[in-house]
Amino acid sequence: LYSFFSFLQQRSPASTSGDEVNLGPSANPHARPTDFDFLAVIGKGTFGKVLLAKLKADNKFYAIKVLQKKVILKKKEQKNIMAERNVLLKSLTHPFLVGLHYSFQTPEKLYFVLDYVNGGELFFHLQRERCFSDAIGYLHSLNIVYRDLKPENILLDAQGHVVLTDFGLCKEGIEAESTTSTFCGTPEYLAPEVLRKQPYDRTVDWWCLGAVLYEMIYSLPPFYSRDISEMYDGILHKPLPLRPGKSEAVCSLLVGLLQKDQNRRLGAIADFLEIKNHVFFLPINWDDLYHKRITPPYNPNVVSGLVLLSGTHFIHRFYHPVWMQLKLKPQGELSV
Repeated sequence: LYSFFSFLQQRSPASTSGDEVNLGPSANPHARPTDFDFLAVIGKGTFGKVLLAKLKADNKFYAIKVLQKKVILKKKEQKNIMAERNVLLKSLTHPFLVGLHYSFQTPEKLYFVLDYVNGGELFFHLQRERCFSDAIGYLHSLNIVYRDLKPENILLDAQGHVVLTDFGLCKEGIEAESTTSTFCGTPEYLAPEVLRKQPYDRTVDWWCLGAVLYEMIYSLPPFYSRDISEMYDGILHKPLPLRPGKSEAVCSLLVGLLQKDQNRRLGAIADFLEIKNHVFFLPINWDDLYHKRITPPYNPNVVSGLVLLSGTHFIHRFYHPVWMQLKLKPQGELSV
């Protein structure tokens, strides 16, 4: 689709044997935890936490994902963690994917030093935006299926441009005619073929895109129910509920993306090119979009000189330590 894609230099493969987790050679062999000032906990997950940090050498801010090796091994998630690392290494050149700057490790922990995207999660904004498909198309061009598109995995930068993050469920090596069959994803956004435990291909990402767009328009995912069995039944068997008042172009896009038959789904033949050429996206200049020359319709209100931590907390770039100004997590949680 674009001629700008470049890859990082070839590195030795990461180790994922049953009794160890090894990142392989670091992107920066001298990177280590003591190179950073760790300022605040900005996220928590199953395997560890995400910390806002400042690199001492240049005072730049980063989001550092710190993962506990023993938890990864206990849950047998080595392959998913290494898949995320591999995808991050390939994705650094795209403006709508979070970039990996360094990866390193200690005997107990793994560290991914990522872009700090300070506009918050789309989950908290849910405004109309039109460029998730470009990032998904880029991953497909690398033979990667994302498999977990949802508002929580879409961040906004300071200007309101979207940035896709969290590649733990990505599947590499999925070419145009390839399929996979792992049951994974988030219940509200699972495609019918995944629920049926059938082999699926890249079009699973276009279903997820349709589900996210549907939620942005109607405030809830399609077929949503607190009863998961009822929701799954809707995904598998019920017609797509489209309330009146939306444009024909929007409805056509949702119907195409949320087609239960993956072979008839929008994107099944020409992948991203079909999405790009849909009437809904005709006003978009894709070159301007890629180069961020289009002003996003929503600004996350990141104040000049401040870094957004959450919906209510800000950090001043020139004050340290920041926990003196904010009601942040206790310092004990900043251990690295």
